[in-house]
Amino acid sequence: MFKKLNILAFLITFLTQSVYANADDSSQHITTENISWMYGLTLGDDLKYSEDFQYFDYVNPEAPKRGTLVQAAIGSFDTLNPFNMKGVPAIGSSYYIYDSLLKNSDDEPFSYYGLLAEGVYHPEDYSYVIFKIRDDARWHDGQRITAQDVKWSLETLKEINPNYKYYYNNVVDIDVLSDKIIRFNFDISGNRELPLITGQFPILPKHYWESDGRLFGDTTLDFPLGSGAYKFKEVNVNKNVVYQRVTDYWGKDLSVNKGFHNFDELVFEYFRDRQVQLEAFKASEIDIVFENSSKRWATGYDFTAKDDGDVKLEVFKLSNVQGMQAFAMNLRRDKFKDISVRKALNLAFDFEWLNSNLFYNQYQRIDSFFDNSELESVFLPEGRENEILLEVSNLVQDDVFNKEYKNSVGGTTQNIRNNLKSAQILLKEAGYDINDGKLTNKSDGQPFVIEFLISQPDMERIISQFQTNLRSIGIESSIRLVDTAQYQERIDQFDFDLVVATFPQSLSPGNEQRDYWGSESATSAGSRNIIGIQNEAVDVLIDKIIYSETRADLIASTKALDRVLKWNYYVIPHYYSEGLRIARWDIFGFNENLPAYNVNLLTWWSK
Repeated sequence: MFKKLNILAFLITFLTQSVYANADDSSQHITTENISWMYGLTLGDDLKYSEDFQYFDYVNPEAPKRGTLVQAAIGSFDTLNPFNMKGVPAIGSSYYIYDSLLKNSDDEPFSYYGLLAEGVYHPEDYSYVIFKIRDDARWHDGQRITAQDVKWSLETLKEINPNYKYYYNNVVDIDVLSDKIIRFNFDISGNRELPLITGQFPILPKHYWESDGRLFGDTTLDFPLGSGAYKFKEVNVNKNVVYQRVTDYWGKDLSVNKGFHNFDELVFEYFRDRQVQLEAFKASEIDIVFENSSKRWATGYDFTAKDDGDVKLEVFKLSNVQGMQAFAMNLRRDKFKDISVRKALNLAFDFEWLNSNLFYNQYQRIDSFFDNSELESVFLPEGRENEILLEVSNLVQDDVFNKEYKNSVGGTTQNIRNNLKSAQILLKEAGYDINDGKLTNKSDGQPFVIEFLISQPDMERIISQFQTNLRSIGIESSIRLVDTAQYQERIDQFDFDLVVATFPQSLSPGNEQRDYWGSESATSAGSRNIIGIQNEAVDVLIDKIIYSETRADLIASTKALDRVLKWNYYVIPHYYSEGLRIARWDIFGFNENLPAYNVNLLTWWSK
């Protein structure tokens, strides 16, 4: 849901020469008349685009508006309200029909420009932010978008959805200064990302949700009112969702929207699994596939249309941080609370064998929660990172300072034999013995059993190899394949042993780290702290990231957090590919000047 946060450098960019209205910046001296509005915010060194920019470099402002883009979705859905943690929302329902105050640039790590907001202001201490809404911003029913809508949206989202609650935890008060101007007050100062991320959440229509007996907390298949470039046209549960371009969209001529929204319709066809999806692609029933299987990428696309050049297979390399994908253990279950157990399970996972035998050597092992970036902790801590870690030295194990973290290496008979032998020693230290080939708890005689919860069958062949190794150290395991609705319900309620989890990151980590790893979120159903981490050192380091005053401090604090997370063995790291693998029918155009941080299909067009 959230893409990026906190690169701590200076927020620069203004509509005028002076950013701040008063030298002392006291909030009581600020009025809407003397504010020097900014046109965008960045957590980088500076905004790439000037105040009078016409369009982003990676779009085609003359792209034709026509045609249909047909994509695939896996699983099912039963609601068009994606915000209330009930049901399974239709794909795109949180994105295509709503606008936000600011819009991100895909060729900058973390820069946002005015969308609904024509101006933004914050003081030097970052203790609040003010947005000025555009006069012509409209809902699809023609009503103006007001500051009351903005206030209602965030208050409602925080109340009903734990992800928003933690992400916007520091927004404690909202003042509507006029129909067009709104102020968000923070309970802290010095958090440089708060003004920017306050422009990210979707703005929802207060008048729509408060009329005709509608309840925002319910699931619904009624078409919600939006303000964005698309609106719902057709919805067939578990079959497809069709979005229609809004021809009189209020924001179509804004510089941040030029060259976007070129398809008349966006269609998502639902399939029960990815193999069926592949066959539909070959039959030209869908236009494009983001391929996540190395086997299908290597062997599944050998057909006539590809040989003839009608189908293109491309790998788009991006500059994004590679977040963690892993088997995540649920620490709420007693069997995973002992770090020796978690280490043993890590030792039983053989990535090298998988990469050679199943993945066609297309993957690299994930070594960090912030892999492929300057935020990743490597070697031993030094400099500022070491100083930060010393502040929590009484809360972390000595290995954090004295040993280089490395994933276990398998791939050969001898390597895996050594790894499994070490795993057995660790399990014995944790209070387990093997009786009749089964690992049992010495204190109560109960066997150690694991259930892998998944919603897609693709993972079964990967888990199967892991199960073989687990069985050799006495651990019995099973795979529970459930539909997407059941899966999401069990994840939200933390009802699982192990799941395949992803934790996306950006070059600007910040408030979202509380939701991923913070102690408070561990007890909130529906939060993204699915592991159940409650660790004082982690909490301290999260705050270090959020309140960093310089980019150097942000990097050092993130490295420290990464190191502590790794040395606690909360997850069994997986792997990642060198880029985004896309198979597509050759019926689209796109700007060859590709942005570094996203493949944005909304900038493509029909040939």
